[in-house]
Amino acid sequence: QVQLVESGGGLVQAGGSLRLPCAASGRIFSTYVMGWFRQAPGEEREFVAATKWSGRSTRYAVSMKDRFTISRDSAKNTVYLQMNSLKPEDTAVYSCAADPCGSYSSYDYWGQGTQVTVSS
Repeated sequence: QVQLVESGGGLVQAGGSLRLPCAASGRIFSTYVMGWFRQAPGEEREFVAATKWSGRSTRYAVSMKDRFTISRDSAKNTVYLQMNSLKPEDTAVYSCAADPCGSYSSYDYWGQGTQVTVSS
């Protein structure tokens, strides 16, 4: 069983930056994929970025890859989402998830999410 807890959300002005940590507890294997998703009010959940726990492979949503960076610190069992040049349209609840299969599509474990609000 894996538990995920996000933090670091808040209110930021457009153009600003935030870093979201996702602390994982339980056994995380190098084959796991850790992902970040977001959901704005009235919208469907949207993929943001993902990485192999080993760090050897990352994926990004095309619209965000130039501004967002996913990374992980295996010693701290934490995955980070660094978000730069934030825009009001980035306002959403950001959640991290774990995919034990390593397929980038089978996320079985989810955190509760953290709210990010970008003001114009």
